[in-house]
Amino acid sequence: MSLIRRRVSSSLPRHSKSAIRSFKSMKFPGESLDSSTSPVLTHGIHVFHCPDEVGIVAKLSDCIASRGGNILVADVFVPEQKNVFYSRSEFIFDPVKWPREQMDEDFFKLSKKYNAMKSVVRVPDKDPKYKIGVLVSKQDHCLVDLLHGWQDGKLPVDITCVISNHDRLPNTHVTRFLQRHGIPYHHLCTSKENKREEEILELVQNTDFLVLARYMQILSGNFLRAYGKDIINIHHGLLPSFKGGNPSKQVSSIALYNGCQNCHHYSISNPPLPDFCTHLIARLCWQAYEAGVKLIGATSHFVSEELDSGPIIEQMVIIFYFLQLFQILIPFTIWLPLSDFME
Repeated sequence: MSLIRRRVSSSLPRHSKSAIRSFKSMKFPGESLDSSTSPVLTHGIHVFHCPDEVGIVAKLSDCIASRGGNILVADVFVPEQKNVFYSRSEFIFDPVKWPREQMDEDFFKLSKKYNAMKSVVRVPDKDPKYKIGVLVSKQDHCLVDLLHGWQDGKLPVDITCVISNHDRLPNTHVTRFLQRHGIPYHHLCTSKENKREEEILELVQNTDFLVLARYMQILSGNFLRAYGKDIINIHHGLLPSFKGGNPSKQVSSIALYNGCQNCHHYSISNPPLPDFCTHLIARLCWQAYEAGVKLIGATSHFVSEELDSGPIIEQMVIIFYFLQLFQILIPFTIWLPLSDFME
């Protein structure tokens, strides 16, 4: 699906340095810089999805501005040949002038006016954090990155549990981390005949959404319907190409964050340049060169019944050249026979 990005009215502020400043330090134009008299501003986010028609952007802007709010970022797009409108707005407001109850009512009226399929407003500093459950298999790198992001405050969520179909020893880094932070860990061994989905559903019934951090099991349609909420998958390749559990074998991510079946060696470094597994790299880099691969990366997307085909949320891409890849590999492949490397 190709997308047409609609230009937002010039009356709306563009993404600028103000969007990354502390929101509490922001002041409305014309207001005193004296902190004793200036209001403390709060950050809000609004997501909107409705049938497309003329004037939606203007009404969204007016809804916020009429209550004294100021839009910082407005992202709007319309899928080509589809009468659908999407927007995501970030704004600041004075909670004294625009109480949360009034805000909900204002956006509700807007959603009724445009027969919106979705209208969600969040005030991160005030609203309860989303409760999430994390599903993981043998490899820890995605889970570790999630946990570290949560610990550093980059992920404003409450992790209610971690569920895995592979057990972890008590003295491992992940187990100690979970115990230290009081996050329950559940080991549910799966098989082809029994995916333990009913037990998983029972454990995650109080979550707002799930994250699959390299969970190497395909969730059934029955599970998706029974859960009924969003599930986000972290896929180690660039979708919609290179689907499935081993995209590296399809010459995609060149073993980036993809464990070798021989030594189970993987990296938890972030960002780029992981400790590449020489077992797998040696057999794939020449194939990648012949295929002309220039991009490697990862994708986060919503889970649907069709494997790795749900709407894409975000992608991270690294551009590389073949000689650069070999320079990266040199320290890790000295011990490999040259004939082995080029076969």
